[in-house]
Amino acid sequence: MSNSFTAIDFETAQGKRWSICRVGLVRVEEGRLVNKLNLLVCPPGNIYSGMNTQIHGIGARHTYNSPKFANIWPLIRPYIENETVVSHNGAFDFSCLSQTLGYYKLQLPDYKQQCTYKIFGKGLAACCSDHRIALKHHDALSDAMACAQLYLIHLNRQTG
Repeated sequence: MSNSFTAIDFETAQGKRWSICRVGLVRVEEGRLVNKLNLLVCPPGNIYSGMNTQIHGIGARHTYNSPKFANIWPLIRPYIENETVVSHNGAFDFSCLSQTLGYYKLQLPDYKQQCTYKIFGKGLAACCSDHRIALKHHDALSDAMACAQLYLIHLNRQTG
């Protein structure tokens, strides 16, 4: 297994998975953090549900001047295309990526999916508590950083 991968987390503005409002991305190469991105994104129509805002603290006033996902896609695509991409609860995050790309009529690239929820069998907060990983839950960059650390633990177990 390669120690190079991208950990990603999305926050959404509403129940629609194509409503990404923040991207947290961490790039790890040969087991070392080499880059991280924390990007606010203006979701379609800049429409938020109160429940989602309550969860992550992001609302329309935070993203009205932010770029649309289609405009940041060229920046994040190289971290995803033909890479191993890791998420905690990949069923959600990989669906967000697929649906958002579909919304903007952008092609979904090839990439390998890994899910630390499936690997560890617990929610992100519980995993972080178990492994003493700092977490500001539902902050996209913090979630992606925690996911990267968990995946490194998993990789070390595989090779150790």
